[in-house]
Amino acid sequence: MSNPNTRASYKHLLTMPTRWMDNDIYGHVNNVNYYSFFDTAVNRYLIDAGVLDIHHGREIAFVVETQCNYLAPIAFPDSITAGVRVAHLGTRSVRYEIGLFRNDADTPAAVGHFVHVYVDRASSQSVAIPEATRAALLPLLVS
Repeated sequence: MSNPNTRASYKHLLTMPTRWMDNDIYGHVNNVNYYSFFDTAVNRYLIDAGVLDIHHGREIAFVVETQCNYLAPIAFPDSITAGVRVAHLGTRSVRYEIGLFRNDADTPAAVGHFVHVYVDRASSQSVAIPEATRAALLPLLVS
């Protein structure tokens, strides 16, 4: 079995640049930015899959839980590759696991997760994950 936290263990990869403003006074990317990379990687996947309409979609997803473990520093001008996989696909929620890889590293600088709960945009009431979204998430699902 492969290491659960290498690039190969993630089903989808997205490379993003760091920005000058991401660095803090200590000379590395500030911790708050890691959550932004997580959010960008997942939502970019959903938009590219055609299942997230950020302006007019009837169902939207709220982040209800998040965690990050910081393993090694990242700093501007590094590139980050975010690996995304789905650890749990429920009826109304999905748990994503994300690894952030610095430049060409095969081991992550950070690993974390967040949970989306699907809701009706107008009422904010929990709803089932739309079938098209479920179909787009299935290729990311790991056992």
